[in-house]
Amino acid sequence: MKSAAAEVLYNGQVAGLLRRSETGFEFRYATDYLASDNPPVSLTLPKRPSPFLAPVLFAFFSGLLAEGTAKDIQCRSLRIDENDDFTRLLLTAHTETIGAITVRALPAQHS
Repeated sequence: MKSAAAEVLYNGQVAGLLRRSETGFEFRYATDYLASDNPPVSLTLPKRPSPFLAPVLFAFFSGLLAEGTAKDIQCRSLRIDENDDFTRLLLTAHTETIGAITVRALPAQHS
């Protein structure tokens, strides 16, 4: 599994960074967003300077994804594994979400 990262936006403003690594997932709020009056992106991810870590994709971000037939169509048309929610999030949540949160993939970093 290769690492990847994405910006999480609240009404177009960068709220934080979501990363996948070999060990799991990390979400960290952007410094400017922490200082703003904007709400947390989720009640399960309250605003704080330290990162949130999890072995699987955070439920809030999984909740942004399509389910059922729409999921099947996305996975088929995008040619991605139906169990790879992070890749599907990166490929669909930049425009196809309900509400204020969108997710924009960042270019891969070369070491």
